[in-house]
Amino acid sequence: MLTVVSADVDTAAGVGVVWLVSLPKSPWARDHTALLEWYDEQWQYVGGGSGPVNDDPADVDVIEICGGGFALSLTRHLDAPHSVATTPQINYVEVHLGPDVGQLLFGSRRFDAPEQRKLIAAWMSPHAGRSTRPVIVALGHDGTELSRIGPHDSLDTYTWARLEEES
Repeated sequence: MLTVVSADVDTAAGVGVVWLVSLPKSPWARDHTALLEWYDEQWQYVGGGSGPVNDDPADVDVIEICGGGFALSLTRHLDAPHSVATTPQINYVEVHLGPDVGQLLFGSRRFDAPEQRKLIAAWMSPHAGRSTRPVIVALGHDGTELSRIGPHDSLDTYTWARLEEES
């Protein structure tokens, strides 16, 4: 049995990702991700991964990055002699959301917060090894900005502000 946790397709970039769980709610449950690329006039699998299901992080306040990965674009077959340095890279990130988040901006794309409070998003980087994640902004149910994570940040602005208050 497979359950789709989240999926994202960026048609403008021609990339997508699907996050699945096999045997959910069993001791043998496994997470699976599949990266896809629109190539040669069809969606093609370019890579992915599998591993044990990670427990949900306790009490996400606003937004938390909980994993991610990448695969090289199929366009590398067009480069002679298949140069990795010039190959585009397909990336994904797993994001967990707090209860007050109504929508998430991922670069210029907007996602409604899913009921399970976690989602996956894909993007294309022009060159392997030089990936810059889009800015991620959490919006409240009324549309106000709650927090953001920059392209190279691991913590969101809300969490940084709380840590500064505590010190």
